[in-house]
Amino acid sequence: MKSFGKRAQGLRLERMRASPLWQGEGFRNIHPVLPGLRDLSAPRPSLSDFLCGEGRRVPAGPLPSVNPLDTWHRPADSGLRATWLGHSTVLIEIDGLRVLTDPVWGARASPSQLAGPKRFQPVPLALRALPPLDLVLISHDHYDHLDHLTVRELARHSAAPFVTSLGVGAHLEAWGVPHERIVELDWWESYTLPTADLRVHAAPSQHFSGRALKDRNATLWSSMVIESARHRVFFSGDTGLTNEYAEIAARLGPFDLVMLEVGAFHPSWGDIHLGPENALKALKLLGGGAFLPVHWGTFALAMHDWDEPAETLLTLGPLQGAQLLMPRLGEPVEPAHGTLPTPWWRGAETVPPTPDRVGEPVTPADALSVPKSVPWPLD
Repeated sequence: MKSFGKRAQGLRLERMRASPLWQGEGFRNIHPVLPGLRDLSAPRPSLSDFLCGEGRRVPAGPLPSVNPLDTWHRPADSGLRATWLGHSTVLIEIDGLRVLTDPVWGARASPSQLAGPKRFQPVPLALRALPPLDLVLISHDHYDHLDHLTVRELARHSAAPFVTSLGVGAHLEAWGVPHERIVELDWWESYTLPTADLRVHAAPSQHFSGRALKDRNATLWSSMVIESARHRVFFSGDTGLTNEYAEIAARLGPFDLVMLEVGAFHPSWGDIHLGPENALKALKLLGGGAFLPVHWGTFALAMHDWDEPAETLLTLGPLQGAQLLMPRLGEPVEPAHGTLPTPWWRGAETVPPTPDRVGEPVTPADALSVPKSVPWPLD
């Protein structure tokens, strides 16, 4: 299947093998797992648990969303604005430049569009409705972060370079991204956009990679720091809690905006996903900053209630002094302005569910299509 991507070869593979993170036949986490993160006595969820699990794993009705196009036509007052488009996909406007993180417009987080976790609902706008991008970031190669249909569209309709972790470029090339538009980074390596004052730094995370049965850890996983002359943004990708966050803060902080994953947590994999409570701990290690939670509210990838991450953050965040940014899907927010978090997600529970509603409205064509003429007067 084309969605599996391609394994690295030649000079790309040689560079990967030269990384201090490479061991044997793949990459590895080098920081010890912190005590208490992984409950070895907790049974891992089975396939039947995922398919037939009980509880409120999906919302009962459509989530409120905003079409951000009108706002995007105006420059951000503070120079930094973020728009959460679902899961870990965020459009970051930073000093006049646009950076898109882990873009996923596909209907499922899966190698197949016929099976696997469905989106709760479509992305607030079609992929081709995006304004011109300056950079695309991809933290790692899991299906809920790297979608081959989305990459193929971006390869055809955007000129932006892709910055990603070591080895992931082989997938991108297989899906049509030109070699010259791909930048692969090891931890602590950086890339500077040639045409603007914008840098991206790859940094540690505690996770793993793989898209098929035999390619576990064949590519690297990273967190990312986006830096302009005036602002710095941290994006966790997927990760468990690690003391390496303190080193990231020392080397690359302080941060105006921190985007941390908060969903898809479980006691048996607490070392590779944060969840809301450990995300707050990570925020402190990073030195604080406005906190935009990501990796929730889009796919059912764990056993917890779909809105549990948000409810936990709403309860614990203010007690711990966190500046929470919890916008609706597609709602642009500026960290400098600050907003009081409101539980907008609770409104979805008042809408009766319909048969097989979760993800049903989304097809690849619907998600990617848009009228050809989309004016962008700021460019």
